[in-house]
Amino acid sequence: MDLESVGDLAIHLILENLKPEDIANISCVSNRFRSFTSDDTIWSKICFNELSLTQPIDHGGNLLPSFKEAYRTWREAFVMYPWSLVKRVKRCWDNIETWLANNFPEAKETLCEGATEAEIQELEDVLNVKLPLPTRILYRLHNGQEIEKLDVDTSTDAFGTSLGIIGGYSFYDHLVNVYLLPISHVIEETQQITNNLGFLRRSKYVLVAASSTYSEKLFFLNCTNGQLYVGTKELLTNRDMMPCVPRNLISLDRELDGENIQDGMLLWLEEHGRRLQRGFIKLIEDGKAKSINLFPEEPPLCSTAVTNGVQVRASALVIPELTDLQEGRQKYLFSYSIRLSLQPQGCVINGISHKSCQLYWRHWLIHANDVLVSDVDGEAVIGMYPILRPGDKEFVYQSCAAILTSSGSVEGSFTFVPGRLVEPRGDPFIAAVARFPLQRPDYIF
Repeated sequence: MDLESVGDLAIHLILENLKPEDIANISCVSNRFRSFTSDDTIWSKICFNELSLTQPIDHGGNLLPSFKEAYRTWREAFVMYPWSLVKRVKRCWDNIETWLANNFPEAKETLCEGATEAEIQELEDVLNVKLPLPTRILYRLHNGQEIEKLDVDTSTDAFGTSLGIIGGYSFYDHLVNVYLLPISHVIEETQQITNNLGFLRRSKYVLVAASSTYSEKLFFLNCTNGQLYVGTKELLTNRDMMPCVPRNLISLDRELDGENIQDGMLLWLEEHGRRLQRGFIKLIEDGKAKSINLFPEEPPLCSTAVTNGVQVRASALVIPELTDLQEGRQKYLFSYSIRLSLQPQGCVINGISHKSCQLYWRHWLIHANDVLVSDVDGEAVIGMYPILRPGDKEFVYQSCAAILTSSGSVEGSFTFVPGRLVEPRGDPFIAAVARFPLQRPDYIF
């Protein structure tokens, strides 16, 4: 039996299971097969399976006449890169964009269109670096974010500084919100910083992400080894930085299968997308401003305890920009977030339910590794005596603790009074704070 005698349905089924390259070859066999291989339903499936496209668009989001044309345009635009790596980077961005579209469209709007090869080449020429392949493709799909950094002399509105897709945290007067720099900012700000830190230039570092607020936090990609680093408290004086992803996962060998080439930037953004999708980190709203909050929301890094109807959730983050790694004075600064709420049944004491309770006292036990280093007692939390009621939003506050080791833990309790302090409805009771870890993680954001 020759191919020309094969039925139309059978040919269609065969084509659906072939690779795009094989389909292109078959189109050269005859006019009949060229007609079959032009069927756009076949190319729509290919575009969906390889690029998650539901519309025939190019990498800039422009609508094209057909899925076949869309696929051809994508392949031509990225012909200089391993196709399997392009697909992986596209999946990385899709995970982040999908979450942003569903939860934080304001931040999604700040993502820039992809950079051109000429723009990337300009960065490499001006800064005398060669970007790792994954980072090049990341920029080809989205050229960072268009966000104005806070001008501490003129800004009165924090909303414009809360749209970083990496997110951040705040405690006391320390406010961080990290965004991805577009190439023009990478060039400009890397040049400014390397004027003071020559080792960054010599070691081929470029600034790729930073806090848009008055609290400085800087992320550098080492274009030689592919690692992503964040500056510490001693960045300017002692060149101290912390790696942001596990070193053993980085592989820049171009002899590998394309999908296995991975630098710190790609690994970092992939992990960030997973955390967003899993709800490990979440969006918070503070008045008109929204932001991605980096405090963990899920166990084992977030602990939960319920006592007499009072729920306490707690988690912590290492704060690299305030951490000192210098030998002899090493000190890790951790910020912790406490969330307090009263369950629907209210505050239950000796079988009696009360509609409210008010915090009066706190007690903390702070460990470095397994050694108790601090036993703290005190009134209130950050000067406040919150009243909890069923149905109210969680009362959330942040504070910080410094220890000499990269791991430790915090546990403790709060003393509450049923009703209010000025009008108690019963005896004080203790609500437990389950132990939560202080640890330097594998991934730092």
